[in-house]
Amino acid sequence: MSEDILRMRGITKRFPGVLALDDVDMRVERATIHALVGENGAGKSTLMKILSGVYPHGEFEGDIELEGRPARFRGIQDSENAGVAIIHQELALVPELSIAENIFLGNEQAQRGVISWNRTNSVAVELMAKVGLSDSPRELVENIGVGKQQLVEIAKALSKQVKVLILDEPTAALNESDSRNLLNLLRALRDEGVTCILISHKLGEVLSVAESITVLRDGKTIETLDNETDEVDEDRLIKSMVGRDLEHRFPPHRPEVGEVFFQVKDWTVHHPEHRERIVVHGAELSVARGEVVGLAGLMGAGRTEFAMSVFGRAWGSHIQGEIHLDGKKLRLHSVADAIDAGLAYATEDRKQYGLHLDYDLRQNFTLAGIRQVSKAGVVDQHQVTSVSERLRSSFGVKTPSVFQPAGNLSGGNQQKVVLGKWVFTEPELLILDEPTRGIDVGAKYEIYELIHELVDQGKGVLMISSELPELLGMCDRIYAMSAGHITGQVDRETATQEELMRLMTLETAKGGVEL
Repeated sequence: MSEDILRMRGITKRFPGVLALDDVDMRVERATIHALVGENGAGKSTLMKILSGVYPHGEFEGDIELEGRPARFRGIQDSENAGVAIIHQELALVPELSIAENIFLGNEQAQRGVISWNRTNSVAVELMAKVGLSDSPRELVENIGVGKQQLVEIAKALSKQVKVLILDEPTAALNESDSRNLLNLLRALRDEGVTCILISHKLGEVLSVAESITVLRDGKTIETLDNETDEVDEDRLIKSMVGRDLEHRFPPHRPEVGEVFFQVKDWTVHHPEHRERIVVHGAELSVARGEVVGLAGLMGAGRTEFAMSVFGRAWGSHIQGEIHLDGKKLRLHSVADAIDAGLAYATEDRKQYGLHLDYDLRQNFTLAGIRQVSKAGVVDQHQVTSVSERLRSSFGVKTPSVFQPAGNLSGGNQQKVVLGKWVFTEPELLILDEPTRGIDVGAKYEIYELIHELVDQGKGVLMISSELPELLGMCDRIYAMSAGHITGQVDRETATQEELMRLMTLETAKGGVEL
């Protein structure tokens, strides 16, 4: 058996009103991939922030040993000097700087106080080759995709002689191909002696790549499993994570689909900066009352661009086509027009666009419908608090107080706040863009139940998701999109992953248009 590179014993961390970690133990063997799983709010990220020095020694109880020696990090610099590096779910890159500049940001290749650009670029090329990046080191980060940006983060960690690499949801925003490449890279790093700690809600990926798996629940260590000798599967992990069996991944639901009330006809959208480029081409789509309609597509298919352009022209230029609600043609020139007309759009990026993380729950819940809690232009704070308490209760948001900043909540609870915010506007159609991205199976189940409650009230839901099993489990009909075109639709009864993938990859969808 290989030696332990890391031991964490009795780790306890408190925030005001919250016990985030309660006597947590974890040991990690050298040159292995060790997964850390649990529901949102279980304490995974908090534990890793302690290990990486974000929460310094003295702000928590317990002991850390790294390579058999006590580790008392006073900050991130100390942990990095010891060989520990963390890659957060929200990448810490500067888009306006080059790949090489980002790799050595804070660790500049300087001689006598002057940066050597030749050395910076040449060493960057060596590091990029290790992670499989063939781009120019001078390429700006804003010009490369999310998958490549993850590789830049890993190259940045390797530049610091990393021994323990922590990755927090590294594949959450990646497509299947990029996710597979990243997991292969982790295996290669392991073979070169780097120890990886992987936080992920994608249990299939965890089982495919990790030798050991530690499960946290409610801030406590539940168990550590050996993926090679224990009988471990997704059901076993789910039971350990949530403390109960989930007989079904999706809640049972009997849809009562009514008449079609929302239609998009011949919808064409051009890129806002490269206006000659068509991103959505002649798309047509409908939603009935009481219906969950899915929109499937590979990354770059145009799903989010379609949704945002429909939602009050929030994205795009030279937008053409028609939107009808209850038989009436809508003229939506702004997001405010869309909200007034009865549309809501929950973005795929809740942290950047869906919430104000520094605002408390009261402000986040009511901001989109601020006029409903105002009189003569003055916000009624008592009503704001009352409404927020009601939404917190009905959406099951776990938080000590509605005065808590949204940034302090777990991902699943943040997503519930996003849904509550838009339900407060009393929409007829909710567009949900990746509504369960980055949240655990237990929180997903609760989100699914909330979606069913909404359609049972006669509302319609348009659900965009990159997870085909999710679309198949939740939707009454599913449209497929490829290269800006709607390429077909399938009903719940006949839908399969194979058929959806066929529609999502139709070459004819390009239609001769350069995308």
